[in-house]
Amino acid sequence: MFPRQVRLLNAGDYQSVFNDTSSKVFAGEFLLLARKHEGQARLGLIVSKKTDKRAVGRNRIKRVVRDSFRHQKDLLNGLDIIFLARHGIRDVDNPDLHKRLEKAWKQLAKKAQKPNFEQKQRKTSQK
Repeated sequence: MFPRQVRLLNAGDYQSVFNDTSSKVFAGEFLLLARKHEGQARLGLIVSKKTDKRAVGRNRIKRVVRDSFRHQKDLLNGLDIIFLARHGIRDVDNPDLHKRLEKAWKQLAKKAQKPNFEQKQRKTSQK
């Protein structure tokens, strides 16, 4: 299941992540952007026709990402995440994509726990 409370629902949600990205993970065929927020983890998916012209292929990618996110949801609490598919993702089979996503979720969670460089600069400039 992928209920409403774990989805980025409107353009404003997506825009807030794009404008205020605190962590990024680039994994070759996909990019994960994250922003800290209060509450449980939420996911937005961007899989364009450029990545796979057939709807069946785009839906397969989204299904695997949603399933992987569902398994790692507790690790990612407090993050709004955008999954951005890149060229070549359609050539990755499901088990391999699942493994890459699992590794990327862990990297993203680790990066999100560290304080941002900008926040450190702000603190030092305020002193």
